[in-house]
Amino acid sequence: MARSFGSARVVWNDGLRLRQAAYEAGEKYPSDAALSKLLITEAKKTSERAWLVDASAVVLQQSLADLSTAYRRFFDWVKAAKAARAEGRKPPRRVGSPRFKKRKAAQSIRFTANSRFKLLDDGKLRLLKIGDLEVRWSRNLPSAPSSVTLILDAAGRYFASFVVQTGDDEPRPVVDSEIGIDLGLTYFAVMSDGTRIVAPKFLRRAAKKIRRRAREFLPQAERLQQWLSRGRLAKSVNDASWGAFVSMLQYKAARYRRTFGKVDRWFSSTRMCHVCVRVGDKLDLSVRAWTCPCGAVHDRDLNAALNILAAGRADSDDRGARVGPAGPAVGVEAVTRRELTPARG
Repeated sequence: MARSFGSARVVWNDGLRLRQAAYEAGEKYPSDAALSKLLITEAKKTSERAWLVDASAVVLQQSLADLSTAYRRFFDWVKAAKAARAEGRKPPRRVGSPRFKKRKAAQSIRFTANSRFKLLDDGKLRLLKIGDLEVRWSRNLPSAPSSVTLILDAAGRYFASFVVQTGDDEPRPVVDSEIGIDLGLTYFAVMSDGTRIVAPKFLRRAAKKIRRRAREFLPQAERLQQWLSRGRLAKSVNDASWGAFVSMLQYKAARYRRTFGKVDRWFSSTRMCHVCVRVGDKLDLSVRAWTCPCGAVHDRDLNAALNILAAGRADSDDRGARVGPAGPAVGVEAVTRRELTPARG
């Protein structure tokens, strides 16, 4: 696996280097076919790149294909941004030009159908030039995959992402359940039905390892330490990753045709009584329960979740919350990620 990741990374970097050189010389970009011949076919015959034969040719070809896609997206953005400025509109979100890949960053390689990857009866994944990999499956694939991407993240974990054909036009089961979710620090999430999800605290658990690794970079270590300790709640807020959770919840709701609403961040869900809708005084973070003048006794987080649920239900909410509906899941690929355990084979 390390050889395959390294080979794909080198081919990407070689292709990027040649295209940058062509740009600086005012020459036309080399075609995909020319890059493939020069950086894969011919390179394997040289002593400097002879080890490329240890990786699947499909993986190397896909690396160059990804480089071309990255360039195409960058040029499309340049064109769209230029047109937007000419018309006095706000340019679309910036898309950067391709960059060189580093060995210690997250990496990925892709096997398409013509690479003859195979899912074995014993649950292993067989890949050309790698062998059989033990897979910890979280669920069954809905159909035969057309490609699989191996991912090595920055934490050293391996995943497999399968592209499959799903029945998006099939009717979804009708459900009448609904729930309000309050995100917090004491608990990651508290549901309006009383369910509580304990905060995973990934950042805190990894902080010691981060500091140890940071020492290798000398001056950067001090800046990282300052980031970790900035503000009383800074680490807890980063640890919670609320934004990532909400984004995933939103696109999954759109994919499965469910209704999703996000209340305004200034909505007083915590200090508003969900019974009488009275808004009380600001509560200190140490106050976990409070009593409303109407007599209702509230758990801080559960009361907030109930108010969020009510706000999401109302067509014209009397709680003063602005609720934003979920947009379509644009550009979401139907994939299933699997964590891998490398095995000899």
